Amino acid sequence: MHKRLNGKVAVVTGSSSGIGKAIALTFADEGARVVVTARRRDLCAQTVRQITQRGGQALALPADVADEAQVERLIADTVAQWGRLDILVNNAGIGGGGRIAETSTDAFDAVIGTNLRGTFFCCRAGFRQMTTQPEGGTILNMSSVCGVQAWAGTGLYSASKHGVMALTKSLADEGRRYKIKVSAICPGGVADALVDASPDEIRRSERISPFDIAETAVYLATLGPNTVVHQVIVDRLGADW
Repeated sequence: MHKRLNGKVAVVTGSSSGIGKAIALTFADEGARVVVTARRRDLCAQTVRQITQRGGQALALPADVADEAQVERLIADTVAQWGRLDILVNNAGIGGGGRIAETSTDAFDAVIGTNLRGTFFCCRAGFRQMTTQPEGGTILNMSSVCGVQAWAGTGLYSASKHGVMALTKSLADEGRRYKIKVSAICPGGVADALVDASPDEIRRSERISPFDIAETAVYLATLGPNTVVHQVIVDRLGADW
């Protein structure tokens, strides 16, 4: 059977659970060698076990994307292990905030530190590696419908995801000469907790299947050499945005 990512090396941040885990599992099913990374070592190891049980190849390299040194080490260790980096999925992120007048400075620092600062560190390290590869690579940044819109109570999270959109657009422009594609995925209302649920449970949910987001990531990573999609908004059927 043809596997769409055969031979590719992919790093997926925040892949110990939720959307990131769905992407890691799907990428591995499609033939990629996957680096599973998140803060919790035990959950990273669990995702790796699931991948290997399905016949895939994976490696756990735990890291906190908000820590510059850990991100640099993550990319260096990936290349040391597998020689290259073809796909980087910057999925690690946290929620938080609320109405702006009630949002604490600590909450602001935490959300911006992980969602925007962390994505910046990963983009920078991954981009630098991909510029050394003649065939470039693909960077996929997980934004949100809150990255293209904002509502009362989403100000802090939306600010972080709007920042991710700006990084994505700038890096896409900078990457063209190196054959590096950079895209943003903007989901709304994903059933994160259903990654390990049965297919029937996922279908019964009124929220988006995390595996639909994973399929979106595969699509973006397998486009032809002259094609790039800058952003994909994946929303719930009937959602008003």
